[in-house]
Amino acid sequence: MIVELGHFALILGLCFSLALAVLPMYGVVRGDVRCMNAGGPLAVAQCLFVTLATAALLYAFLSDDFSVDIVAAQSNTRLPTPYKFSALWGGHEGSLLLWLEILCLWTLAVAIFSRQLPRDILARVLSVMGMIAVGFFSFSLFTSNPFARHLHNIPADGQDLNPLLQDPGMVIHPPMLYVGYVGFSVAFAFAIAALLSGRMDASWARWSRPWTNVAWLFLTVGITLGSWWAYYELGWGGWWFWDPVENASFLPWLVGTALIHSLAVTEKRGAFKSWTLLLAIFAFSLSLLGTFLVRSGVLTSVHAFAADPTRGMFILGFLFIVVGGSLTLYALKAPAQARSHGFGLLSREALLLANNILLIVAAMTVLLGTLFPLVMDFAGLGKYSVGPPYFNAVFVPICCVLAVLIGIGPSTQWKRSSTTSWLRAMVVAAIASFILSLILPTLFGGEFYLGATLGALLFFWIVCSSLVSVRHKVRNASSLLTGLKRLTPSYYGMLLAHLGFACAVLGVAMISSFHDERDLRMTVGERAESAFSYEVRFDGIEAITGANYQGQRGNFSLYKNGEYLRDLHPEKRRYHARASQVMTEAAIDAGLFRDIYIALGEPVGEDAWAVRIHVKPFVRWIWLGGVLMALGGLLAIGDKRYRSSAGRSRSELPKGESYAKT
Repeated sequence: MIVELGHFALILGLCFSLALAVLPMYGVVRGDVRCMNAGGPLAVAQCLFVTLATAALLYAFLSDDFSVDIVAAQSNTRLPTPYKFSALWGGHEGSLLLWLEILCLWTLAVAIFSRQLPRDILARVLSVMGMIAVGFFSFSLFTSNPFARHLHNIPADGQDLNPLLQDPGMVIHPPMLYVGYVGFSVAFAFAIAALLSGRMDASWARWSRPWTNVAWLFLTVGITLGSWWAYYELGWGGWWFWDPVENASFLPWLVGTALIHSLAVTEKRGAFKSWTLLLAIFAFSLSLLGTFLVRSGVLTSVHAFAADPTRGMFILGFLFIVVGGSLTLYALKAPAQARSHGFGLLSREALLLANNILLIVAAMTVLLGTLFPLVMDFAGLGKYSVGPPYFNAVFVPICCVLAVLIGIGPSTQWKRSSTTSWLRAMVVAAIASFILSLILPTLFGGEFYLGATLGALLFFWIVCSSLVSVRHKVRNASSLLTGLKRLTPSYYGMLLAHLGFACAVLGVAMISSFHDERDLRMTVGERAESAFSYEVRFDGIEAITGANYQGQRGNFSLYKNGEYLRDLHPEKRRYHARASQVMTEAAIDAGLFRDIYIALGEPVGEDAWAVRIHVKPFVRWIWLGGVLMALGGLLAIGDKRYRSSAGRSRSELPKGESYAKT
């Protein structure tokens, strides 16, 4: 009965999303205040019913109702309760329902926290988000119904959740990623509302900017968690594989990063208005493209959900409508607002424009490498594979130029291009960065590697130039502490995000140059030497039993220069409901400057096992960089200017202008 109620609630959610898509926009066109004001209550109702549907499906998982198709396919009576929650989004239908839930929550948040926006703007924004919801409600109900049942042949037990997903990281990674993905729909809705209203001034950028920052923050956290999960769970020891589905989340992040910077220019200087609108359209369009790649079956990946052509065609059609319709509207409306703004070659506007161009070029190169094999296969021109060599060759140079601009940008001024106030300090920062970049890799590895030296140079350049920027900002203050207190949270957020980028660059450069990987055959009692004076002793194997699996656990002792450090216990697991699938659980001795990573392979003789031992310098700095970037975004969101911008919005309308003006 609860499952049927959940299905009915999902249908009602579709009805309210249709009303949300139509009524507020109708009110704007007809000047009907009641219809415009209906957006808020409709957003509440839409969110309420999709939440009831999600709760009903969750109840089916927790109560082991195997009459529901996805419960039988994704759960099992022995599955631990925390993973029954994550099983809800462990398959295609449930993950789509999670997407819908998050979309409705975003819509509700906009309705609640944007009440002071001009009535017509808010009505347009909510209507656009209602249109998006109609598409995803229809996708869920007509091609991917999460409440589909097979009552004639109910299995006694389920097939169990994919063992790869039975991990704490996968409990929180997909929701974080989806909040970021779907969050760009808000920026998209504000952009469409601005195009429809003709108000493509700084106001829409100020209204959209905090929402975009929140979406970018969650997407950053989601990508970082995904990289961390792949590192320790897949048993390969890698942190990024340029997998097509990984790229699908990276693409909107790159464009979203450009959007954040462009919104800042539009808000503060009134420039880049058309460019910013286009970036908002592209960011959400790439989120939809990622949905198509994951759910269409056009690619094979450990991350992919579905292989149903019907679902793929639905998403492709929806993507065509959203992208084609929004770009057509942009072509009709944006040129009329185009206006040139003069600025110097080394002004902040010029550097931010260069930054955005580089980010878009980076996104296009990743998009090309991701889609090229699919296009060639579809055209019947053969099977092609685009792997890390291509992505590294085109992406690394772009990142190097970006790092140089990141160092210069914070010290520049709006409109003016004078360098007299900071050029000498920047030269000093560059010299210090060069010297430190020669010292760090040599001290750590004892050898010279160009990649490690270049990564260290970029890291120290961003750090030193950020210090120059802070010094320049507080130079006229009565004391250093007074000057630091005057700096805004958004400025500190920018510096922290840039420092996070620097940490990630250093981590990638160091692990690429100094990592040590050894695949060995080890017998009980044998010792194996590794890089940096580490030594591993194989102490034996023991049987283990978990809630829904059995396996073997290896016992290893780790030594450094002959001194015992700790025991490590990698595992091989065979899950009861998926006996053919064996999982490798790596054992990791984590540290700030290195990880010791041991993965247990297969038995290769009496008392002998295949063992993989990795030493990974600075690998944690990659995820530290992601965390710092997310914290920088959080600081920027906390800036009081954004908290109060909505309260000023109605008063910023030109005198005599009606809220219902079309």
